[in-house]
Amino acid sequence: MARISGVDLPKNKRGVIGLTYIFGVGKTSAGKILDKAGIDHNKKVNQWNDDEIVMIRRIIADDFKVEGALRSEIQLNIKRLMDIGCYRGLRHRKGLPLRGQRTKTNSRTRKGKRKTVAGKKKAPK
Repeated sequence: MARISGVDLPKNKRGVIGLTYIFGVGKTSAGKILDKAGIDHNKKVNQWNDDEIVMIRRIIADDFKVEGALRSEIQLNIKRLMDIGCYRGLRHRKGLPLRGQRTKTNSRTRKGKRKTVAGKKKAPK
């Protein structure tokens, strides 16, 4: 069982895919990490020896910001946008999409579950 940056990597997956389980490491970054460590991309995680795991840990620690540090940096960036009151910050505050998507329909992920508003009643004559 390879544990890197506080994440248990799946044993039976290829190295490139296994490393993507770490927050902040995608396929491209995983490929670069394995190239730098001199490990074959097709080698499965359970076939890595201790030296290779130590090498991967060292590369990730030195060259990449992952997991908690990356999450906190992202949160600080969002907070900064909200504090300076720019357009993106205001959209974050309101819980709406930031990048020009339509909001009349769609955007349910950002807005949350529908809140039904009752229709206006007709006045009796």
